Parts: sequence; C-alpha cells; structure tokens
Amino acid sequence: MIEVRGLSKQYGDVRAVDDLSFDVRPGIVTGFLGPNGAGKSTTMRMILGLDAPTSGTALIDGVAYRSMKDPLFKVGTLLDAKAVHPNRRAIDHLTWVAQSNGIKKSRVGEVLHLVGLTGVAKKKAGGFSLGMGQRLGLATALLGDPEILILDEPVNGLDPEGIRWVREFLRGLASEGRTILVSSHLLSEMSQTADHLVVIGKGKLVADCSTYSFIKENSKSTVIVRSSDNERLRLGLEQQGIVVRTEVDEEGRPLLLIDNFQTDQVGAVAFQHQIALYQLSERQASLEDAFMEMTNHAVQYQATERESN
Repeated sequence: MIEVRGLSKQYGDVRAVDDLSFDVRPGIVTGFLGPNGAGKSTTMRMILGLDAPTSGTALIDGVAYRSMKDPLFKVGTLLDAKAVHPNRRAIDHLTWVAQSNGIKKSRVGEVLHLVGLTGVAKKKAGGFSLGMGQRLGLATALLGDPEILILDEPVNGLDPEGIRWVREFLRGLASEGRTILVSSHLLSEMSQTADHLVVIGKGKLVADCSTYSFIKENSKSTVIVRSSDNERLRLGLEQQGIVVRTEVDEEGRPLLLIDNFQTDQVGAVAFQHQIALYQLSERQASLEDAFMEMTNHAVQYQATERESN
C-alpha cells in the first residue's frame, strides 16, 4: 500500500504539489490523472525518493522508499523508458540491473519473454522504437517480481495490441493482490484499466474515487428517443418538468434527447400517452468527458504556467 500524506513541493514561487493526500490500495489498479503540469510526475518522484518534498510524507507499506534495503524486490518503477544507455543491449541492461540488485540471472529471460522482447534481446537500446523502449522499461520494473508497481505512461508508443497486453497484464497483477499506480494520457484506455482514480489539478487533489463514480458524478448521460409522435412525447415530458433537446440522426430522423435521466422514466411517459417508441437508448458519458469537466480549471492554468508534470 502507498500512503501519501500532506505532500507538497515548492519550486521558487511555484507550488507544484500542494498538500496532497491519498492511498493506493492493493488488489486494484489505481489510475493517476491530471492535466499537463498538474504535478503527477513530481508526486511519483517524491514517492520514490527522487525528489525531496517541501513537506509531507510518502510511505510504501509504512516505509520511505529511501529506507528500503532491497527496493527492487518491493517496488517496480517506470518513470523514463529512455534512461538506458543507447549502446547497451537489452539483455545486458537487464543483466546489469539484476546483478547489481541481487536478482537471479534467470529472471532476465523471464521478463524479456513477459514483455515480448526475447527476439530483440541482443539489440542495442538505441535502435529501439518508442514502444520497444517502453517494453524494456517495463521489463526492468518487473525484474524483482515486486509487490508494488509505479508506472508513468507505460503504454506510451505501444501499438493497440501492446496497449491491450499492458492492460490485461496490470489487471492480472492486481488480481494477485499487488498494488498498481499508473498514469496515462490515454483516457479511453485508463477507463478500461483502472478500478480507482486519483485526479489532481494544480498540484491539489480533485478526486479520489472509483472510475465508475468519477464518470457518473462528473459528466452527464443522455437518453436518446425516437417515437411515433416526437412532438406529443416532448410535450408530455416537459409537462413533468423534464428538459428535452431535439436532434436528428445520421439518416435525418428526428430524435429527442434528455440529459441525466432514466430510460424507464421516459418509457413510462410514452406508455402513459400511448406513444410507440422506435428507439430508447442511453448514451453513456466517457472518462474523457468527465476528466475535462473536472479539470477544466487546471487546463486553463496550464496555459499561463509552465511547470513539469
């Protein structure tokens, strides 16, 4: 479990992280979201002891990362996939990391296989594509078979198959009871990967809840209706104080749209007025819709402030 309490980081006049507190629990994938410049990477670096906080604490199973005796057996990290010497072969890089941290050599072959790099193990890292570099970074994070993973943009540069593999792999690790903290700018992918979200803006916590709750509470769903008599149905709905919008579909057919309403309630009104329904469906809001609604103020802030994310 990761526990962040009152974490702050000041760079001159800029408050990059501001009194941030949250938990990352085992057994689920926790997504870490925020606009560029929100303080995500700075927070991850403080959790890992790479940056000293101005105030507050970040503990991993009750211990600061810097105090861990063999951290790679406890925590696997991916913050910068490019942090590999370009002239070093993938297998040599992993072997060096393993040997310097007391990890058995056989684990190198295992992680190369896990991330799909066995065939290019003897290729120099400098010749890797962005996606291959991400896979090598993930292999490095997995070397110690850690209980906790902290990953910054792990699917960056991966093709759709690779992205799906990372999603299934992370969810599989979480199902084993491991603790997973992962950031990503691919919100559609995060909605399929993360069970829980920690969202920050301007360095402050703006949401800490399940992915489902975040979408439901910060965006609207829309009921879409096409009937035998749209005008009479619209009047019937409006008589009950329901706000109705009109639209046409791609075939030019008129539709009624009702935000934040239940389909069965619309069906009941149609039944009451003996109106046949040809279409009654619900357009679900996306994580991207909810994210933009919640963090709009932080996006505006990003236009005037320049800071590391």
